[in-house]
Amino acid sequence: MSTSSVAHMRAIQQQAWGGPEELRWVSVERPVPLPTEVLVRVVAAGVNPVDVFTREGRAYMRALSLPHIPGWDVSGIVEAVGYGVTRFQVGDAVFGMPWFPRQAGAYAEYVTAPARHFALKPASLSHVEAAALPLAGLTAWEMLQEIAHVGRGQRVLINAGAGGVGHLAVQIAKSLGAWVIATARSEKHAFMRELGADEVHDYTQADPAEVFKNIDVVIELVGGETCLRLLRTLRPGGLLISAQAAWAPQLFTEAERLNVRASGYLVEPNGHGLDELARLIEAGRLKPHIHQTFPLSQAREAQALIAGGRTVGKIVLTGES
Repeated sequence: MSTSSVAHMRAIQQQAWGGPEELRWVSVERPVPLPTEVLVRVVAAGVNPVDVFTREGRAYMRALSLPHIPGWDVSGIVEAVGYGVTRFQVGDAVFGMPWFPRQAGAYAEYVTAPARHFALKPASLSHVEAAALPLAGLTAWEMLQEIAHVGRGQRVLINAGAGGVGHLAVQIAKSLGAWVIATARSEKHAFMRELGADEVHDYTQADPAEVFKNIDVVIELVGGETCLRLLRTLRPGGLLISAQAAWAPQLFTEAERLNVRASGYLVEPNGHGLDELARLIEAGRLKPHIHQTFPLSQAREAQALIAGGRTVGKIVLTGES
């Protein structure tokens, strides 16, 4: 993104909880890296549903103060390094999900964060593609690998399979050797199969809980009643991991009643996980899909689109021309 002056930068700032109109295009002071931190010039920034939830004041209000700069997905170039940084040097192309759920300030020309909240950008990815990867990719990788320990031959069901997290989870689960079942509307089935899904189910035509049984792991990305119903697809002792457990408060009681396991989950900054995602990218086993890009100044429009819940893959903000 273009620089404006030595001391200042352009950014999207949220000044109150509420609708898209609370996102303002402003000039703010450019951050300076502290020891162990890097200053990254943002080339592209991913947009996620959690950006909308936080803007509306529905999530992580205790971790954020007003005004703040939204966004956590970053891909860009290291411009300066703080004392003690050995992971990167000036000029490196990096991607990451710094500080989550505290302010990272990705909707801006520059961000600062601990060096270990980033990884080297895979050479095969553009900055737009790399900006689509961190939050959604880490969510999928941490759920499948670090919590579920998915292995070869296991049956994994992923709901919202065509979304930002879902389309990456399908690919990661396949890379781990799983038999993957994805739910998506019928018009997205060809896309799901291209990603490697072994079975695809249109959840608008029949309830997955009535169709699938003896599932080992459910990756649940919707919450609410959908989350509770999907417990019924599990084998005895099977595991459902929900990234939206806050919207299903009866989850653990219902799991116990059904003799299955449930886990809530929230993504964390994870330099090792980013390195693992980069390895999958370079091995040709993972690739983010870009639904649409917007210039940074059109963050309102980008968030409105993702709030509609019909995107395929990710939405990304790019630098001003």
